[in-house]
This record gives sequence, structure tokens and C-alpha cells, in this order.
Amino acid sequence: MRWANATSVEIDEVLGNMEAAILPVGATEQHGPHLGCGTDFVIAEELCAAVSAATGVPMLPVLPYGCSLGHSRQWPGTISLLPETLMDLVEQIVDWAHSAGVLRMFIVNAHVTNAAPLRCAVERLRARHNDLMLAIVNTATMTTRVRDAFCADAEDWHANEAETSLMQAISSALVRPELFSMADDPDRTTSSVFIHPVNRTSRNGVTGRPSISSLERGQILFDWMIEDLTDIVRRGLVETPPLDVPYNPVDSRPSTL
Repeated sequence: MRWANATSVEIDEVLGNMEAAILPVGATEQHGPHLGCGTDFVIAEELCAAVSAATGVPMLPVLPYGCSLGHSRQWPGTISLLPETLMDLVEQIVDWAHSAGVLRMFIVNAHVTNAAPLRCAVERLRARHNDLMLAIVNTATMTTRVRDAFCADAEDWHANEAETSLMQAISSALVRPELFSMADDPDRTTSSVFIHPVNRTSRNGVTGRPSISSLERGQILFDWMIEDLTDIVRRGLVETPPLDVPYNPVDSRPSTL
């Protein structure tokens, strides 16, 4: 179920049954010479749409922008938010979803450097909503088999074999196969102490080996991601806090007056 396609009556009915929603978060940024700049948000949207169909949990509209400052302005195409902008945006979306009845929010992130701003947003949200549970699922590391696939050709991967294979399977319009052979670039960060921007670690905006990608490998990986995220969401729908206490226990103490 896509939140944007539903009426307010339909959303109210669905949330009355499960009180949950999925928020896909991506980015718009350069992905080398061979992939479209929408790669991250397309992965987030297509994955969450499939999981929404499998679980019945409504999917909010995808956030197509993220925190991509590390890609620099060397290659055209990147549109980045500041970390605090992403934090504020996610908080406001979740605040409004909560007011509609969402008590379990699955934030599904398909861009690596969104992770820190999203984690900060979750800290602030759960501090003010005692009845709200939030999860952040990073698509490339959600399970061991998915992480192993993403990191097979580079630990500091970007626009690599995994992403290129995925896009061949789910959105071929964003793929330029004729450029695969010139897109490979090695991971130069394996012994780095500092966190360097992409233009200081890659010659073309790629880290990994898109030349060995294939549609078949992409479909296998995408099927794994759907299966694993569906399992995470289904477990989250029935999870309860390990201890049933309010966030601010002092608020629940009886008055001494």
C-alpha cells in the first residue's frame, strides 16, 4: 500500500489495524559514468514497495534526497542535504505520521551516509513520543548475506558490482552497460585512518567492479533483500519493549501532595 495513493479514510482504516508504516530514504548523487543519479532512492523505493505489498504495511513516499556531502562537487548530479536538514525533515514526517496513528516506524535507508543523521533523528523522536517505536534498516547491511554481496568487490563500495547488478534488475533506464568496462575503480581506503571525501578516494566516482555485474546477480540480490526486510518488518510488527516502563519514569510516579 502506497500512502500517497490512499485516501485519508483508507489510511485511517489500515493504521487502525497495524499502527505501522515504512519510510524509504535514499539520495540523489553521482554514481559514476554508468548509473543514474537516482540509484539510491530507486533502490529504497522499489524495495519498500515490494515489502509493503508482502506485509500490508503502508509505505510513505520516498525521500529522494539525503546527506551526500562526501561526494563533493567534482562530478555533476549530486544534490545534498545538510545532516541537520535531513534530521529535521525526517522528524517532521514522523511527527505527522505519529499523529495519524503510526506507532511503529520502519526507516529504510539506502544511502550509507544518511545513517548518522537518521540515528540522531530517532534519538530525538523517541525522547518525545513515549508510545513510538522506531527502527533504522540500512539496506546494504540488513543481513550478513546482503552485506557480503555489497562488499564483495570493495568495503568502501559505491556504484559497484552490487548496485550495478541491482539497477539492471529493477530499473534498467538508469543503467549504461556500454560504460561498464571503463567504470571499475579500486577501493583505496583499506588502510586509511581518516574518512576522505569520494573525490580523494576515487578517480571517477566509483569504488568497485561494475564490469562484473549482471542482471541475474541483481535479481538474486534483490530477492534476498525483499525476503530479509520482509522478515525484519514482520518481526517488528509484534515486538514489544524488553521492559514495559515509560521513557520518563518520574512522570508516572504518584504525587506526594
